[in-house]
Amino acid sequence: MRFNYKFSNVLGTVYRKGNLSFTPDGNSVISPVGNRISKYDLKNNLSSTLPVESSHNYEQIAISPDGTLLFAVNEIGEADLISLISNRVIHKYRFNDRILHLKFSPNGKHIAACKLNKVFILQTPGHFLGQFNQFALERVFSDILGDTTYTAWTDDSNIFAVGSKDATVRLYTIENYSNFRPYSLTGHTDAIISLFFEQNSLDLMTLSRNGHLTLWQSSFQLDQLSSEVKSDSKKLKLNEDENEEDDIDMSKGEDQERFVNDKEEKIKKKTKFGNNVELISYKKLSRHFLNDHLKEDHSNLKMTAADYHKKIKILISGFSNGSFLIFETVGMSLIHSLNISDTSISTIVLNESGDWVALGCEGHGQLLVWEWQSETYVMKQQAHGSEISCLAYSSDSMYIATGGEDGKVKLWNTQSGFCIVTFSEHTSSITNIVFAPNKKFIISASLDGTVRAFDLTRYRNFRTFVSPRPVQFASLAIDSNGEFVAAGGQDVFEAYLWSMKIGRLLEVLTGHEGPIVSLAFSPNISCTTLVSVSWDKTLRIWNAVENASDHETIQLFADGLCVAFRPDGKEVVVATLDGQLLFFDVRTSTQVGSIEGRNDLGSGRCDTDLITAKKSLQAKAFNSVCYSADGQFVIAGGQSKNVCIYNVSEAILLKKFVITQNQSFDAVTDVINRRKMTEFGNKDLIEERETREGGNVKLKLPGVHKGDLAARTFKPEINVLDVKFSPTGLSWAAATTEGVLIYSLDSEFIFDPFQLEIGITPLTTKKTLSEKEYATALMMALRLNEPELITDVIESTPFKDIDLTVISLPRLYAEKILKHIAILSGTTKHLEFYVHWIKSLLNSHQPHQTTVLMLQKNLTKRYTDLSKVCDFNKYTYTVVKRIAHLQTVEAKDEIKDEILPMDIDEVASNTEFVDLKN
Repeated sequence: MRFNYKFSNVLGTVYRKGNLSFTPDGNSVISPVGNRISKYDLKNNLSSTLPVESSHNYEQIAISPDGTLLFAVNEIGEADLISLISNRVIHKYRFNDRILHLKFSPNGKHIAACKLNKVFILQTPGHFLGQFNQFALERVFSDILGDTTYTAWTDDSNIFAVGSKDATVRLYTIENYSNFRPYSLTGHTDAIISLFFEQNSLDLMTLSRNGHLTLWQSSFQLDQLSSEVKSDSKKLKLNEDENEEDDIDMSKGEDQERFVNDKEEKIKKKTKFGNNVELISYKKLSRHFLNDHLKEDHSNLKMTAADYHKKIKILISGFSNGSFLIFETVGMSLIHSLNISDTSISTIVLNESGDWVALGCEGHGQLLVWEWQSETYVMKQQAHGSEISCLAYSSDSMYIATGGEDGKVKLWNTQSGFCIVTFSEHTSSITNIVFAPNKKFIISASLDGTVRAFDLTRYRNFRTFVSPRPVQFASLAIDSNGEFVAAGGQDVFEAYLWSMKIGRLLEVLTGHEGPIVSLAFSPNISCTTLVSVSWDKTLRIWNAVENASDHETIQLFADGLCVAFRPDGKEVVVATLDGQLLFFDVRTSTQVGSIEGRNDLGSGRCDTDLITAKKSLQAKAFNSVCYSADGQFVIAGGQSKNVCIYNVSEAILLKKFVITQNQSFDAVTDVINRRKMTEFGNKDLIEERETREGGNVKLKLPGVHKGDLAARTFKPEINVLDVKFSPTGLSWAAATTEGVLIYSLDSEFIFDPFQLEIGITPLTTKKTLSEKEYATALMMALRLNEPELITDVIESTPFKDIDLTVISLPRLYAEKILKHIAILSGTTKHLEFYVHWIKSLLNSHQPHQTTVLMLQKNLTKRYTDLSKVCDFNKYTYTVVKRIAHLQTVEAKDEIKDEILPMDIDEVASNTEFVDLKN
């Protein structure tokens, strides 16, 4: 089994904060998700996460006009220039402070960044010949009083406008023009949130936070600006006068391009030109109050985001109550209004054609794409309102069900990465969730005292199980036949057994003296053994169906936290509070192995820890464990950023995965930052108290680990709450503080030979294939374990020789070739050819269950894709057939109308009508 798992996608979280951006083709939207960036392909209904990770959460992103570069800045001012072709970071830059807005120039040569009261103009790497710097700082404008909030470029990329919190808009230029001076537009009474130039014009519109829209008309057209020529003497003088330092990162020691601040620009223009030059000026055309179009009381509402499409003259504005308005700027007529959330809209962006509107809501983690002309959702996704507490794979690995502390159950498609359905019947946190063996329903347990079954065909809650007295259910299990459901209590130390068919309580299992935190049924179809672990330091093995009182008790060394069956049902693994993984034989009730895993968890330190890392490690343990599909390995995660895979028979650590480096979370680093240490102690231990209305003081509640800690600045602690291997063995998923992280086997070439001998090479394999010894060539290719070579040998085998080749293969090789074909079946064009291979292999050999599940998953995907094509062709043929029939009827009617009644028989005898239907 290979362990080259790589991060592939993130589910459960679609948007955190920051701005959204459409790709230039308008078919995909890019969203910052924590310290990662996700791309949602709306045309093909797919989502993917770039293999890029920052040290903190991303806040601002911008895409170059050609769609090849993505500029992303995190919350502490670290910028990454990402290639969207290779999906790699190609350059880095440090702003050393938060960036409020980013914008590429239309020609892609410059990037404008708003930082504090300054605007930085950077040259895009690669656009200037002879440039050795990764980023060259060209200009800095710093005469703005308030913090800059938004910037916009003209279509020729020479002039840009900047809005700020001081309610003013300022215009600057990259090149020097004789009739242009830096110009200020005033008149707003609140901070500027957006501003836009008209197409090929200097006219612009500005929007402020209080909902005021102002239209400004320029005295010049864009092509009426006259450039000025600088003399060499003035260039030299200007270089000599440049002694003022600005806030620029010089840590890399690279040469920075010369920049000119705005004050020097004014002095230079005064000395060269007099006051007799006609300069650019603006006049206010009109002012509009967009808040007046809202139905509810808008006295306290604020405009939070806006976007404008220059070509079709459409303006969209979002407000703090979750409503957005669509205006046609010609006449400022309201086209559409909609309320999508009860929280503020954080960002709005239109695609290239102006048909789709992407909206992000930070409060609920919502990401919506709305087609305003047809008034339909193109995409509607929302994250869990709080942490994801549990997850479960379907039997074919195509779906993942998640349960959150917000009481919602969500179903995710692992192929597309989108949420299919959300169930919100629970009223409290979900503690566990399981898939039915037949994949037709899912079952969830909650602290609200109910266990609910949800139908995946009709998407409804069709069964609800309750106990005789109110119980908070902390664990859940379903047997291998899907007939019995068991749940364990958290406040009442009993386990309950229900019948799935009749929906009645069958048994109450008593004996535990602490919360029953984990249950598991045997995966063996012929066995109904149930195991349970509790905080009372016991593992109990029940014969629940045949005799409820018959059980075996195994004493543990510490509190039990999780239990899982091996796929063959003969062994269980138990994670305990002392950081160990204990293995027990179910038939003999004896311990067969143990793994000490506490040191593998790592000693991530919280900012407010008063104890050392060594002491903190003693309180950590695995709270989730799962066997691999073949039962040889276990994967475990807990109160740490690490996920560990162990070999069961050897009791050794095989691989450790660090799920995140995001320092926006707590307990990521192993040491406390020295900058936070003072002579009086750690700065994070200082209680920041804020006074509420009425004089009350917000205090941190003692012992609180979840929530906002009474409105203080809160950094959530990184944890792995649940971890599962997929039934196919190709991936594993972890429910973490960041969301559901999916790790899949890396598809890149890795030399991993199998029983390799000296005489086996690619050349000898191809020589054997040319001699028509197909079975021998196939076994040689499998020993080399090169995917491309194996595929060439398979596809070179004649159709009529497939059965004979399969019969000649030993069982071990047949297993490997079937696994290879199962992977190829999801992408190959030669589907019928490979289906014959699959049919022959299944008839001749009995493969492992994981291979069959992988095969079922990929063939189901191909069936779904092909069925869409067939349906489209069928309906298209029906439409064409109908049109042809109507044209035939109309042609006959026209001929009949032109012929006199007396000549019909004569014409009919000499005319042949062509039936277009046939």
